[in-house]
Amino acid sequence: MEKSSQRNIFQKVATVIVDKRPLFFLLYAIALIFCLFSRNWVTVENDVTTYLPEDTETRQGIIAMNDNFLPVGMARVMVSNVTYDEALDIRDMIQDLPGIQMVLFDDTEEHYRDASALYDINFSGTATDPVCIEAMNTIRENLSDYDLSVDTMVGFDEIAEIQGQMTNILILAVVIILLVLTLTSRSYAEVPVLLLTFASAAILNMGTNFIFPKISFVSDAVAVVLQLALAIDYAIILCHRFSDEHETKPAREACIDALAKAIPEISASSMTTIGGLLALAFMKFTIGLDLAMVLIKAIFLSLLSVFTLMPGLLMLFCPLIDKTRHKKLLPNITLVGRFAVWARRVVPLVFVGILVAAFWLSNRCPYCYSYNDVHTAKMAERQMAYFKIKDTFGENNMAALLVPSGNYAAEQAILEELESRPEVKSTLGLAGIEAIDGYRLTDPLTPRQFSELIGLDYEVAQALYSAYAFEKDQYGELLGGVTDYGVPLYDMFLFLKDQLETKNITLSGDIQELLDMLFQQMETIQQQMQNENYTRMVVYLNLPEESDETFAFLDEMRDLLGKYYDSDYYVVGNSTSSRDLAASFAGDNLLISILSSLLVIVVLLFTFQSVGLPILLIVVIQGSIWINFSFPTITHTPLYFLGYLIVVAIQMGANIDYAIVISSHYQDLKTRMPHKQAMIQALNEAFPTVFTSGSIMASAGLLIGSQSAQPVISIMGNCLGRGTVISLILVLGVLPSVLVLGDSIIERTRFKIKRVEKPVTVSTGTMRIHGRVQGYLSGRVDGEFNGVIQGDVNATITNSQEPETEGGIDHA
Repeated sequence: MEKSSQRNIFQKVATVIVDKRPLFFLLYAIALIFCLFSRNWVTVENDVTTYLPEDTETRQGIIAMNDNFLPVGMARVMVSNVTYDEALDIRDMIQDLPGIQMVLFDDTEEHYRDASALYDINFSGTATDPVCIEAMNTIRENLSDYDLSVDTMVGFDEIAEIQGQMTNILILAVVIILLVLTLTSRSYAEVPVLLLTFASAAILNMGTNFIFPKISFVSDAVAVVLQLALAIDYAIILCHRFSDEHETKPAREACIDALAKAIPEISASSMTTIGGLLALAFMKFTIGLDLAMVLIKAIFLSLLSVFTLMPGLLMLFCPLIDKTRHKKLLPNITLVGRFAVWARRVVPLVFVGILVAAFWLSNRCPYCYSYNDVHTAKMAERQMAYFKIKDTFGENNMAALLVPSGNYAAEQAILEELESRPEVKSTLGLAGIEAIDGYRLTDPLTPRQFSELIGLDYEVAQALYSAYAFEKDQYGELLGGVTDYGVPLYDMFLFLKDQLETKNITLSGDIQELLDMLFQQMETIQQQMQNENYTRMVVYLNLPEESDETFAFLDEMRDLLGKYYDSDYYVVGNSTSSRDLAASFAGDNLLISILSSLLVIVVLLFTFQSVGLPILLIVVIQGSIWINFSFPTITHTPLYFLGYLIVVAIQMGANIDYAIVISSHYQDLKTRMPHKQAMIQALNEAFPTVFTSGSIMASAGLLIGSQSAQPVISIMGNCLGRGTVISLILVLGVLPSVLVLGDSIIERTRFKIKRVEKPVTVSTGTMRIHGRVQGYLSGRVDGEFNGVIQGDVNATITNSQEPETEGGIDHA
């Protein structure tokens, strides 16, 4: 009776949706128009380090750097097949361009090797500054006749490139989906209904992402394709329900009944997918939360579109659907079912052996935490340039050291000690820069030395030093005389610049020209190396970005900084980012594996009311995950950790649906026929649904993997596509044997959820009924009644009953 009550509720809801379809069409038209504009309001974040936990050194160091230093654009430009003299001319050409701050090039092997010249270029503004972009374009134009390789983010819009690639992927995906839907449809006109439903859901999801402060480039790029792959099942279920009902009922009644039955079925199906995605939200690396929010919203909007838009589309296209019906295009897979039954004692044993090997191999997967060195099937020009430069000049692993400003002696000691280490290629810091005549910027100079250095009158220099001591509250120097007072050259230059700007001092033309040049250098240094809060030093390492040796040396550098500073110092770079990501991965990996499995098991427990069945299904899908991530171990291919975490959650949450479909059909059929025959029939009935969903998911993943040049997205696509194919093989080839062999376990672990029983009415005589009756009326009766019953009544009755006072009626 509880199910009857729920059905009545869904029936009423379905009736409103079907009958009010013009209103829903209008609402969707307004919402879609709005979303076409609002999708441009979405802020996309393309730096994965911003999703690191707040307490990691990389995150804290990046925040400190961005708050205190201008993030100028940089470029590494390699020109091959040139002489050293030609390389010098090219350097001068680049240095003279507007927007170029500094060009590093010399005759060492770091910049000239095997007739190839490498220029490290610093621009005067950010990577999006129009002047810097123009300078980069000019470099490309002037060197177009050379063998040129350019690795830079200046003028490179990564988001636009990713979106362009994903548009191409979506077009190819739609072509494949059209083919798959045509093969699995019952009428050709069903295909536009499915596509319109999905397109509406996708536009709604893209157009509502602005409700989040920002979304990651991963979510922005893959959400549409994954939404299609994850949610297409819902539309197919309703479409097939409508087709079944329409065989015996008019369009309106068929649509209402189909929707009433599909709402609970589709909602239950979506829970496993949502459960798998929800596990991502608990990652310390919060890009998981970002992706979970976007994709879970996508699932809900897909459900909304299927429940409220698709019924109207089915009614609209119904005449065309009736006219374009065709015979079944997909064949039955009876042979697969017969093999599963015949090999039911062998296949599970072989699967267990494979499972053990896959578990061992997947636990030795070669994860990587920086995607700079990841090769993708399709690579952008910048990626190809990066690898060409690396192959010619080797690793370029840079780390930035941030320390509190002001202690020049400590900075010099740190740079000198690092320079002596074999792990260090070179260093760059304020304490190591030569300014003029052999003096370094941090060397303390007396008034006499300073006056001789720049040609300044000695008395003027003394007055300048006295003003400096007064401003710095160093009155002891004033009382004792400033003759031997030493002030770091960098600090005195800045003070002199301030005095000139406030007109407290004036100088002759020749000295002014020299100082203008020096002041320009000071401004560059202020932007990049020191301000009132921090000093930044740069260390170039002879170590790869990721290795135990690299991570150990990072700790040594931190210990070195700790010798001179109590706190507020950071080591920042790709290597520190990799170390922090590796530290968070261990916990996130375990969390997602356990949480995604538990959430799915909970859903399956209530769906099948058996303890054994969910465990068998989880084992099969978990097996597909272990097999999937055995491949990187076997092929010795580094796997970016984020692709692994995302795919594990999606594969567990989405691929489990294939196992659920087959299991549901089998559990239903075995009550009406022998178990072996039930499994064969279940595979034939479930194959169209499993094939449709699985082929779309696999195609979407493999397309993303092969067509995207962005390493994170490409890796995720490859793993998802490969994992889905493996899941399909196991679900069709292993699960049937497991279910037949384990049927006794499934039945022995069944349980029933207690429901509140409705009161039973007992009556003899005549009773007028308006409502549903279930029980015995001189024979078993279960149906909707509106009439008079004469006889003995022993039944549960819902809605209304009107007993009549005839013949000694006794009713409770």
